[in-house]
Amino acid sequence: MNKYLIFRTDRIGDFLISLILIKSIKMVDSKSLITVVASEKNYQYIKSFNIIDEVILLKGGFFNKLKLFFLLRKQSFDTTIVHDGKTRSKFISFFLSSKNKYFSNINKFSSYIDEIKYILKNLKITFNDNLLDILNDRDYPKIYTPKKPYILIHFDEKWIFDQYIKTYSNIEPSLKELETFLTSLTERVNKKIIITTGVNTPKILKNFFENNSDENIILLENLNFFHLESIIVNASLLISCHGAVSHVAAAKSIEQIDIIDKNYNYIKWSKHFRNYKSIERKNFDSLYKDILNSLL
Repeated sequence: MNKYLIFRTDRIGDFLISLILIKSIKMVDSKSLITVVASEKNYQYIKSFNIIDEVILLKGGFFNKLKLFFLLRKQSFDTTIVHDGKTRSKFISFFLSSKNKYFSNINKFSSYIDEIKYILKNLKITFNDNLLDILNDRDYPKIYTPKKPYILIHFDEKWIFDQYIKTYSNIEPSLKELETFLTSLTERVNKKIIITTGVNTPKILKNFFENNSDENIILLENLNFFHLESIIVNASLLISCHGAVSHVAAAKSIEQIDIIDKNYNYIKWSKHFRNYKSIERKNFDSLYKDILNSLL
């Protein structure tokens, strides 16, 4: 029985990339034990996957890192993979008992999927394209999901200029532009439009829905990520700024329009995406027209 330790102390989207690696290992080594070291941002989500045998939370602060170090030192692993590339993870791993160690260096590869193939090759595991469908065995029995068909727009802080990276192009719409876009979109696709948000609902959405009378445009707020995942995988199309939701759509081959900044190399994260289109960030009046044109 082989024991694997994988560090993924960053975000949910990053973990979903590592899940391709984890499922590849389990496919050929079903009795293996896989432990994932997680962050506070992805810990609860990672715990929702039965394929992972143990999830350990890395909390902030020196003493918490020291505590984790001594906890892991008591164990012996066949393979340790620092897939988050974090210095803290590398430092802890350096002193652990493990036959094989791999420290992620994405700069050596054009994408994370190429790095995963490299890791699997060294583990003598053949990469299988079918394992890109990493969410096929998920179960959402008690979670509300809108009746199909619908298009999902994930409108989080990445759409709001003051709440996101200031060097990125401003795509924040005016209320009038947002109204025009949503009205045009409903006319174009003849489907319900579901809008989800991040942790906080942008004020512009609240303003829009105060006066919205179209029952085919629906806002869903305050969702945990597991619930959001269930809505994404049942959508006919996802429109969003690149993030964890993009990886969920890719994992189920859901058609998506990914809004990206021209100055950032998204191919590292999205080379393995299927059913995928990307549109560069720009002023919203031009952006929403590009979105509508991409639906032709």
